[in-house]
Amino acid sequence: MKKIGLDVGEKTIGIAISDALGWTAQGLTTLRWDEQDYNTAKDPLREVIRDHDVTEAVVGFPKNMNGTVGPRGEASQTFASWLEEEFHLQTHLWDERLTTMAAERVLLDADVSRKKRKKVIDKMAAVMILQSYLDSKQ
Repeated sequence: MKKIGLDVGEKTIGIAISDALGWTAQGLTTLRWDEQDYNTAKDPLREVIRDHDVTEAVVGFPKNMNGTVGPRGEASQTFASWLEEEFHLQTHLWDERLTTMAAERVLLDADVSRKKRKKVIDKMAAVMILQSYLDSKQ
């Protein structure tokens, strides 16, 4: 029984997965999708959920710096509700302010090229979202 971490954007979803004990998060993949058509994410997510025995989802919840919820936050709330309904997963919204910036900083510090950063940034943000959630539960 694992947890999945999701960094949901308009065009991509970064995906991370926990170990069976719920201690660590590992990057899995970045899924291309169309936010206007949730069906574009349904089959790939179903496969990840099934293959990894996922029982819970942690969805990044981008709040504004002042704590208010803007359009991206509302989109995350809608996506989390869809996950619960579609896959019968317990979902948690997790404050993701600055995770993409933090992921970018880690990749810059590791001297990862711009081209490679673009390919892994969402997956790395999903790892940071999931790992901070897991850390809060221990």
